Amino acid sequence: MKQASDIAQLDWDAERIQCRGRWTVDALGAVAHKIESWTGPTGATVTLDAGAVTALDTAGAWVLRRLQLRAAGQSEVSKIEGLSAPFADLFARVSEMGEAQLPHVSQLSGLAQVGRQTWTGLENLYCFMSFFGAVMARGGALLLQPWRIRWRALWVDVYESGVMALGIVGMLSFLMGVVFAYQGAVQLKAFGANIYIADLIGLSMTRELGPILAAIIVAGRTGSAYTAQIGTMQITEEIAALRTIGIDPMDLLVIPRVLSLCIALPLLTVFADVAGIVGGMLLAKLQMGLGFAPFIDRLQEAVSARSFLLGICKTPVFALIIAMIGCYQGFRVSGSAASVGQHTTLSVVQSIFLVIVADAQFSVLFSWLGI
Repeated sequence: MKQASDIAQLDWDAERIQCRGRWTVDALGAVAHKIESWTGPTGATVTLDAGAVTALDTAGAWVLRRLQLRAAGQSEVSKIEGLSAPFADLFARVSEMGEAQLPHVSQLSGLAQVGRQTWTGLENLYCFMSFFGAVMARGGALLLQPWRIRWRALWVDVYESGVMALGIVGMLSFLMGVVFAYQGAVQLKAFGANIYIADLIGLSMTRELGPILAAIIVAGRTGSAYTAQIGTMQITEEIAALRTIGIDPMDLLVIPRVLSLCIALPLLTVFADVAGIVGGMLLAKLQMGLGFAPFIDRLQEAVSARSFLLGICKTPVFALIIAMIGCYQGFRVSGSAASVGQHTTLSVVQSIFLVIVADAQFSVLFSWLGI
């Protein structure tokens, strides 16, 4: 518990205000609010006695200055005395800044807010496209010189982003297959078309659900990890140290992650397809009495190699989006640990949003091409 000498204290009488204790940011407590309730005699000379102030920082000087201004507004003369030389110098500096120097955020009109948000969005887009271009240029140069790629870092990241994600991807895909089979079974039973449950599960998993589900899980699991790792290195100045010793952060931190995710995500998608189909097949057996053999036979007729490959061909694009956003937001981290959390959140939200946008564009393209 704080003693009386460890906190700021304030007492007053008709013409004198007594300030005592520590006037620092951690000890001001209720003094700042107590100032607002002070009412002095009109037309009198009010003296602020700060001789018993044992510590003063900028926050305390601001509060003391506010007290002086309030006393000056209710009296003819307001003076302060008793401050030691260092405290008096700090108080003088704060007083010289004046009220006009206090931070002030003006309220923008609706149109101005739209303009500022638009400009901020365009600026962020420009920065991301610059980063994307730098990664593509550096990645192209390394692909022409494959012996310079950090293969060990690449395969380690394949393990972290691919093998370690098999459990969560498989479980969620299995459950998604069960859910779709259950919902489809209710409708197909009404028409006696139980066998077509294989078409529903097979096509939905291979063309849409498998790729998008794997991409969303990877965005939340791996993309956020990329941002947090690079962001932490940015705060601790490890990235600056890498540049100092002549190591390009692109070669060490970005290119291996981009390439590893482009390898891991298609394989995770295949695993998600299989897990979803197994879940649907199991539900079809329990709910509709459809045997495993008829289900697999119908699945081979319904799902062609083209349908399977159309789902797989989208995954490298999803992987590129997730890895780029994750690394880009990591390099944008600055200041404190709070910035890591903020940019990690942005990384997940932007990755999932852009993955869904890309999937919609693929659907439009496939429809236009008639496939």
